[in-house]
Amino acid sequence: MATAELGIERITNPIDLMERTASDHDWACDRGSDDELTMVVAGTWTDYHVSINWREDLESLHMACAFDFKVPDARLNEIYRLIAQINEQLWLGHFDLWAQEGLIMFRHSLMLNGSVVTPRQCEALLKAALEACERYYQAFQFVVWAGKESREALVSTMFQTEGQA
Repeated sequence: MATAELGIERITNPIDLMERTASDHDWACDRGSDDELTMVVAGTWTDYHVSINWREDLESLHMACAFDFKVPDARLNEIYRLIAQINEQLWLGHFDLWAQEGLIMFRHSLMLNGSVVTPRQCEALLKAALEACERYYQAFQFVVWAGKESREALVSTMFQTEGQA
């Protein structure tokens, strides 16, 4: 059965679909080129700067979601420890430090290998990033601004709050 008969629109450039996803959520976005999209997503703790790139040669969609604060040199070692501890817990993607700028970011790629990306895949990619950033943002903040050790910062953000005050 042809794709048109199923009522499914085939989008061959995943950036087109990601741009549509950003529009559906009313996220500010900018299309830098055919293969690049940047957007700003408001979170609970901060705004997240999301960069999405399509590599035709690798058939991969790469996403990086950066926080809006820089890590001072004096806290780098503790941030690296925290990143390692968090990454041990993640199933998808990983946190990284862009040393040149001192920015913390969550990165993940979707390898398509001849497949066409779907709206659900785009949503899942973004959801994984935003949930990880929201979950661990305060741990990064505790290390950078409160001077906490990585283990203490991570433990303080891992409890689940139930109910409302």
